[in-house]
Amino acid sequence: MRIGILALQGAVGEHADSFTRLGASPVPIRRPDQLEDLDAIVLPGGESTTMSMLLESSELFDPLQKRLEDGLPALGTCAGMILLASDVLDGRADQRNFAVIDIAVRRNAWGRQVDSFEADLDIEAIGHDPFPAVFIRAPRVERVGDRVEVLAAIHDEPVLCRSGSVVVASFHPELSGDLRIHKLFLEGVRS
Repeated sequence: MRIGILALQGAVGEHADSFTRLGASPVPIRRPDQLEDLDAIVLPGGESTTMSMLLESSELFDPLQKRLEDGLPALGTCAGMILLASDVLDGRADQRNFAVIDIAVRRNAWGRQVDSFEADLDIEAIGHDPFPAVFIRAPRVERVGDRVEVLAAIHDEPVLCRSGSVVVASFHPELSGDLRIHKLFLEGVRS
């Protein structure tokens, strides 16, 4: 299985390592021609404004938008969640997002870099053991559409959501050493 990882910024290597450990073939994506023959794509954490500008300058935004609209499965973590969301409540006026999952997010709403934290999440879809989630300048989900399934929450606030073949997380599962969210995503790609 070929899993593209948007390699413009962010935790590219950590996601690649996670998928390699699960038997998938990660492919760094930096140019539009690299989007062909992918089974899925990952939009990693990083800085969403910068990633948005890099998507434009690399001429990746429109071809990736088309692939996503055609049903390419996607995993978005932190900044990737922001880029995949239908509404970004505090983004730049000219910032584009892919709008493939019906959620509204607010950037950095869980706090600044110094407010980073870890939390054990109960995620029924991956088993009974808590998932060690790492939150770094994390976005907050402020609205969830009718077709979006909330897989995990903190204080009743969604932090892991799924809609069809799109999975988004406010946190960085690639930094936890726990492969269960990557595995959950791959299982959705295979089905």
